[in-house]
Amino acid sequence: MEYDEGQPLQHEIGSRTYFIADVEPLDVDGVRTVEVGTALWFIAFLALLPFYGRLDDSGRLWWLWTCMAGVGLGLIGLEYCRRKRRARTEQAAELDALEG
Repeated sequence: MEYDEGQPLQHEIGSRTYFIADVEPLDVDGVRTVEVGTALWFIAFLALLPFYGRLDDSGRLWWLWTCMAGVGLGLIGLEYCRRKRRARTEQAAELDALEG
């Protein structure tokens, strides 16, 4: 989003004043964030795998399956974020084609 001269540089909400920073967001579509989170869940799963017997004996085997669920949900979220990125790219291309 480009800076518009008509935009205020600050907003006053109640008794607080919020200043608008002139920077772009780091991760608009969330793909990198979900990739890192999914990778961390997978690393945790691999780290707990050698302790399968101990986890089973102590009743904490659910830790292992929680990590696997995190990986599975992360993969679903990754596909969702990639589709969102693709849709935003297509929308921007269509907008450029209409303007140009």
